Amino acid sequence: MFKTARMRKIRIVTLEKYVAPTVDALHESGLVQVSDISESIQQDPELADVVTPAKATPYTGKLSSLLMKTNGISELLGDSLSEGHGLKDTLMSFISPDMPVQKEVESLNTEDFIKKAEDTLAQVESKTSVIEGKLSALDAETSELKSNKSLANRLSNFDMDLALLRDSKYTSTTVGRINAESASEIKNELSKLTDELEVFTVPMDDKEGEIITVVTLKEFSDDVYSTLRKFDFERIEIGDVEGTPQHIISNADSRLLTIESERASVKSELKAVAEQWDDEILALKEQLENEKEKNEILSSFVQTKDAYVLEAWVPVKDTEKVEQLVEKSSDGHCAFETIEVEGTDDENVPILQQNGWYARPFEYLVDMYSPVRYNALDPTIFVAITFPFFFGFCLTDAVYGLIVALIGVVLLKGMGKIKKSMHSFGWILIWSGLWAIILGLITNGFLGDFPERIVGFRLPTVVSSVEAFVHPDTILIIAILVGLIYTNIGFILGAINNLRYGNKKDAIGSQICWFVFEAGIILLALGVIMPAIGMIGMVLGGILIIATIGMLVWANGAYGVMDIFGYMGDVLSYARLLALCLATGGIAMTVNILAQMIDQMVPFVGIVLAIFIFIFGHIANFLFQVLGAFINALRLNYVEFFSQFFMEGKGKFEAFKAKRTFTKIKN
Repeated sequence: MFKTARMRKIRIVTLEKYVAPTVDALHESGLVQVSDISESIQQDPELADVVTPAKATPYTGKLSSLLMKTNGISELLGDSLSEGHGLKDTLMSFISPDMPVQKEVESLNTEDFIKKAEDTLAQVESKTSVIEGKLSALDAETSELKSNKSLANRLSNFDMDLALLRDSKYTSTTVGRINAESASEIKNELSKLTDELEVFTVPMDDKEGEIITVVTLKEFSDDVYSTLRKFDFERIEIGDVEGTPQHIISNADSRLLTIESERASVKSELKAVAEQWDDEILALKEQLENEKEKNEILSSFVQTKDAYVLEAWVPVKDTEKVEQLVEKSSDGHCAFETIEVEGTDDENVPILQQNGWYARPFEYLVDMYSPVRYNALDPTIFVAITFPFFFGFCLTDAVYGLIVALIGVVLLKGMGKIKKSMHSFGWILIWSGLWAIILGLITNGFLGDFPERIVGFRLPTVVSSVEAFVHPDTILIIAILVGLIYTNIGFILGAINNLRYGNKKDAIGSQICWFVFEAGIILLALGVIMPAIGMIGMVLGGILIIATIGMLVWANGAYGVMDIFGYMGDVLSYARLLALCLATGGIAMTVNILAQMIDQMVPFVGIVLAIFIFIFGHIANFLFQVLGAFINALRLNYVEFFSQFFMEGKGKFEAFKAKRTFTKIKN
């Protein structure tokens, strides 16, 4: 619970004949994290002389190609099935997602599997490629029609067949937009070029420009265009359109409607294909990912002429299982070497946390900060206890807490079934919401002061001595005491970590000194408060405080004395629990007061406005305060607690493990 799983490195040697079944067995079991052995080989000259780095199998490229193709088809089919889903469908997929059905698949060698994958993809592509061709053709036609329609709209004042504006064998026609005020000047400039041209303009609908058309012999076309470019001229390409603008627009609108009908029909065909093949393609995609991973992993091995050598991290408790698994898959043609992780040289060891059912979801919050260092203390259980409490302390409203807990239940029963992160987050919200309910009922937080102000009823669960707006001083004392206790737990954990790694000076100057300091403060206070202790208490307290200063200077230098202010800041930082507690209740109370005032002061519609203010005011307060509670509960752990002891690791244990969401191996 407080420490990560003990790990060891295992080195496995097996014959080339058995490397594939051995890799298969390890992949399905998910018991090891395969590491690149090349670094170890470089540190062992004797071994480096007899082995060479292995390579991924020659099938890897083909598997990657098939996987890319499968991903494309999967996206196409998935988009088809999800098309037309509205907000309700999206919410339902979040609240009650469809659980994937695992398809039984055969365990095949890579070559046979590739053949089967190619056959499956060929069958699907024979249907999807035709449909994609139809959709592409419809899209291209749609694009052309919209382009023609846009052109016709710009030339809508032309009462002529636009085909007449195209170049002929001897003439060139230039069409474009000009500013109306430049029209006469442009005509004058063009007339200087030649007498062999015709210019006419047509006003545009926006009344800010005109369409100019210049017809001339082809030999003058470049000169005409050069002249027009001197002005604010925007050329319009006519293309292959035929008919009047109104005729083009009418035909385009009619055809676009027909195309939409045709597209809907084609999409129905695609949806039918998707319903038939989507599960098969998802299963194939998962198989390809697994097969690719198995074929690529060989690049982490080394080999001799007839054998392969691999290294892997394995939890100590699973070492025997791995050995038995490899013995069975290689028919006993294997050898093992275990390498123990000793001393403090363990920075690169992967981390496998081993928390119980309650604390396990909170590993997600610890991982957001950093992986824990191997052999250091795992703080997950402390986060699991304090985070929900801090969250509830900040929120302290029973109704808000109930909503948070219900959201957690929805996550747990919905997306939590298929996503581990959502499952963890669901439990985190449930426990956090429960603490908010408990503390809200005790401190009289129930939509602010709703029971007493609106209903005229006092909650029987309220403990008068900790009622938030009656005794905030008591809540502040509780918050500071909680902070003092939690900070001291951090000091204890930090001292344990430092002493384990031989950092005695750091343990004294960063953790142990504060226990001496606190003892000095207590004795000093008792000497002032209790005459029986009097001067003795004050003298002893002063000696301990001076000793603390000496320890800080010895361990951290002259500036170490400044750490006293850091210590005080860490403890006083827990006062934020009171601040957020009062903020939640205060804003909720304000919403209730405003709603009550509007109801009493505004006739007729006052009750409607009051309900509106009440609902949306509490929604806004809920969202803001939940965010604040979450951030500050994290901060008190990350900044005030973790800073006392947390030792960062390099990474978590990533098992070499087959994904089995859509598939399962046929027995």
